[in-house]
Amino acid sequence: MQNILVIAVLFVIVGIAVYGTVKRIRYGSSCCGTRDAAEKKVKVSDRNRANYPYTYVLAVDGMHCSNCARRIENAFNKTGGRWAVADVGKKEVTLLSKHEESEAELINITAQAGYTMLSFSRK
Repeated sequence: MQNILVIAVLFVIVGIAVYGTVKRIRYGSSCCGTRDAAEKKVKVSDRNRANYPYTYVLAVDGMHCSNCARRIENAFNKTGGRWAVADVGKKEVTLLSKHEESEAELINITAQAGYTMLSFSRK
């Protein structure tokens, strides 16, 4: 009887471990403060780089994972005339724009996404 109880407890522990691992693989870690599914990616309709004459590189603090990168990309991509690509390793966002950008506007969009823009430069 004790053996059956020990085996049952082990199965429960293994089941919880497998469930947690599958959830972590599917939804990512909780560095963004949530354990929900990743946001749906906002795709830019105009993917021709020639149509974006202005290029900016933003140094962004707080990006730690792919969910963070997607969140900041979505913040820029959902506004018209912008195309953002985030690099978590460099903690940078490359922003292509159809119009000249002001530093204040870029700081505002970054802050609304939950991150801090440390600096920006025009390429």
